[in-house]
Amino acid sequence: MKKYLKNILAATMVLSMATALAACGSAPADNKEDANADGAENSGKQTLTLATSADFPPYEFYEGGEIVGIDAEVAKAIADKLGYEFKIEDMIFDAVIPAIVSGKADIGMAGLTITEERQQSVDFTDSYATGVQSVIVKEDSDIKSVDDLLAEGANHKVGVQTTTTGDFFTTDDIEKAGKGTVERYNKGADAIEALKVGKVDCVVIDNEPAKAFVAANEGLKILDTQYASEDYAIALGKNSELTAEINQALKELKEDGTIKGIVDKYIKAE
Repeated sequence: MKKYLKNILAATMVLSMATALAACGSAPADNKEDANADGAENSGKQTLTLATSADFPPYEFYEGGEIVGIDAEVAKAIADKLGYEFKIEDMIFDAVIPAIVSGKADIGMAGLTITEERQQSVDFTDSYATGVQSVIVKEDSDIKSVDDLLAEGANHKVGVQTTTTGDFFTTDDIEKAGKGTVERYNKGADAIEALKVGKVDCVVIDNEPAKAFVAANEGLKILDTQYASEDYAIALGKNSELTAEINQALKELKEDGTIKGIVDKYIKAE
């Protein structure tokens, strides 16, 4: 009997030791997971998420089911340099800034320029590219230059993509000045379709996508005179810790020629 009890006690001790050893063996894995979670929280994000509107070539557009373009590649280069994983969230342009504010995305790039209105909601990095606002008209249009849109007595319907700088500029210069009306569309392509069927007299949009739209649609042209010139920057949350990191990454990517190489890949010198 004593021998039987002794065997049971020995077995119980072995089982207890095995359980303890198993617990000790799993502790580092659990601690490692906790450390990774804490590290992600302390550094901001393990994955850098870009909010964009992928209907804006050559800055962001779909190619074979993948989002490519200047903004997509610059953001990926920044993520690589900073050691982050990279993810893109596609949405309508009007949702990009709200996505940053809500925390759904870390950064926003969609041909964004710095405006006082946007700065009320988000911060911006240094500029990484320069854009031009151009005017698209039908080839037989009576609008020959930007001056025709801004002249006293003018009364044109202008198509824009909503909440873009084209929208902001024309709202102030044309609509509020009583020189015409502004028709707003969720996508630049929708504004172009409106122009083709005569719902608007012209479309004000960034020059690079303007060139793509004109190349894809017969009977349209870009006016020789530009509407405005502006610098593109990256939007981030207010007081984001990422701002300084990304500005430093941008500086280095400019200095080593990475950004120029990306821009030159999509925008050929004329």
